[in-house]
Amino acid sequence: MRTWKLVLEYDGSKYRGWQEQINARTVMGELRQAAEQCFGAAVEMQGAGRTDAGVHAAGQVMHMRVKTPTSLGPGQLERRLNDLLPAEIAILAVEEVPNEFHARHDAESRCYAYQIATRKSAFSKKYVWWIKDHLDVELMAEAAAKLEGRHDFCRFRAADPSKPGESTIVEVEKATVEREDGLVVFRIEASHFLWKMVRRITGVLVRVGRKEIALADFEKLLAGHDDSRLDVAAWTAPAAGLFLESIRYPAAVRKARKR
Repeated sequence: MRTWKLVLEYDGSKYRGWQEQINARTVMGELRQAAEQCFGAAVEMQGAGRTDAGVHAAGQVMHMRVKTPTSLGPGQLERRLNDLLPAEIAILAVEEVPNEFHARHDAESRCYAYQIATRKSAFSKKYVWWIKDHLDVELMAEAAAKLEGRHDFCRFRAADPSKPGESTIVEVEKATVEREDGLVVFRIEASHFLWKMVRRITGVLVRVGRKEIALADFEKLLAGHDDSRLDVAAWTAPAAGLFLESIRYPAAVRKARKR
């Protein structure tokens, strides 16, 4: 058996998300089809994180395992898969790793970035949320900083039917809002995320930036308080601006890969 670690990027606009689904086009489904055509055999694969319909990735990580003997090297595999995959999915790097490597279980943290445009653009509609109103970016950054640490994000998640009884406690390592190249970018890093958590936080941050709700209201939501005035689900940001930006692994895993 051989195992590879792949880093990839994709435009999620045309897909029903990362995870394979019956009668739906997904990123993982396209990858499996290309891999099985490449190896002529069944392939085990797993991504470091799931992305929803319309969400993109700039640095998704996955592992791929095959039991069938193959002479393909990492460079050959990268080129072969890129030839077989649709234009919206690109393999950035391939390396052979120990068979024990698991893209999801070994990951230490995931980083998401959400792009907000403050002006209309003819070229980036699929990759930003255009906000026409003035945003107080400094106030949004102040609110984002309060996300860091261990919190109960029950007010910011959607119930995931595939994870009944899931804990809503998440420890956020870093959260920032900054101006970057004409965009307002919200970036958040944590060990894991709840379903729609990032998009709902983004929606609330935009309300803070518009000064439609106070910073104190944001703190109430972060404390899990139920307030009928704060309809977080209705404020969920659209999928278009969200990117899975990178996956971080512990040093021990990175060293093991180099052996």
